[in-house]
Amino acid sequence: MTNQADRPFRFAVNMFSAGTAADWRAKCRRAEELGYDVILVADHLGMPAPFPFLAAAAGATERPRLGTYVLNAGFWNPALLAREVATADQLTGGRLELGLGTGYVRAEHESAGLPFGSPRERVDHLAHTVTEVGRLLADPGHMPAAVQPRVPVVIGGNGDRVLRTAARHATTMAFTGGGTGPDGTPRLLAPAALEERVAAYRRFEAERPAELAPAELNFLVQVVTVDGDPLARRGDLMGDTAHLTDEELSDHPALLSGPAEDIAARLHAHRARYGFSYFTILEPYMEEFAPVLEYLRA
Repeated sequence: MTNQADRPFRFAVNMFSAGTAADWRAKCRRAEELGYDVILVADHLGMPAPFPFLAAAAGATERPRLGTYVLNAGFWNPALLAREVATADQLTGGRLELGLGTGYVRAEHESAGLPFGSPRERVDHLAHTVTEVGRLLADPGHMPAAVQPRVPVVIGGNGDRVLRTAARHATTMAFTGGGTGPDGTPRLLAPAALEERVAAYRRFEAERPAELAPAELNFLVQVVTVDGDPLARRGDLMGDTAHLTDEELSDHPALLSGPAEDIAARLHAHRARYGFSYFTILEPYMEEFAPVLEYLRA
């Protein structure tokens, strides 16, 4: 099995806002100029529809991969999604990466008139969607046909059943670092708890089909502050962090802070500790993270 600590780094920027068509193209070109490997878009009501924007990004760029981070599986019928994926793969020249998750915002489902099932039902639908889309795209008679023989699949989440689904199907397993407290409120997992989630995924890898290469591990970085005080940005992290010590917070992969060379060293440490070689940076920090990219590639 590939040693995750030896995997080359990949870096993505997750875009939220669009503006005009010209604004979007310029932003995508800028991400390419800065050296990002992947341009990602989310799948939430109130944000741009993902596949048209990925097609537009393809027309503005040449090198970056293009992906969803991640589609809300509850919004999608597998047959219709397979059509979208194959078309988008054509329009992006075979640069598409399909990210999928269970979905977690009840209000969005209600607004769309779609059922918001129990956690078990949502994971069951995710597993069915991944399996069925893969089956349809692998069918030589499926029209339209994707460019790539197998469109890479990214599965995001932290729960055991999502980890097991990813171990069986995904090209990339994406960890958010999120969890819930005793009262059910969102909270950031402590580094030790995050390490346990990665260990759980490793156990499920025993069920991975032999023909699949080991999955890449991705992590969502929530805050980047180059040459800043890391603890000053504690409030910008998603979910409760009161249970974390200052040391745990400073050492957390969700928060990258310090001089560019120190952040680069932390990324190497996170790859060695957790196996994360693929990091997603949120759009507001696209420029802030650029010196780290430059340092790593120098």
